[in-house]
Amino acid sequence: MIKRLMALDGVIAVCAFRDDGALVEGYGMPDEQQMMGLARFAHDYKRIVQGNADQLSMFTQMNGWTPPGGWAVHGPDMSVCSVGNVAAIIDNAASSLNEVMRELGEASRW
Repeated sequence: MIKRLMALDGVIAVCAFRDDGALVEGYGMPDEQQMMGLARFAHDYKRIVQGNADQLSMFTQMNGWTPPGGWAVHGPDMSVCSVGNVAAIIDNAASSLNEVMRELGEASRW
């Protein structure tokens, strides 16, 4: 089901991963090792974001920090973004981050 995300402008790769970081399926990378690396990175970064959100919630005693809706790591040419257990690498010049995040959100609910 995540394969349709590859049709979005600027999407270079997309993957789905389990809660332990193992790759479920992926498209766009030339080899499986790179796809597994994307899945592991997305899993680890998701855990970091969740930990930070939990701390903000605990220390501020304010609602709304958790659960995080998603995250994006923005580089000069490419970005990695994720919602739930679905992640994508995008070309910044050719894609709309808002559109990709919206579609990742939809894909994460499948």
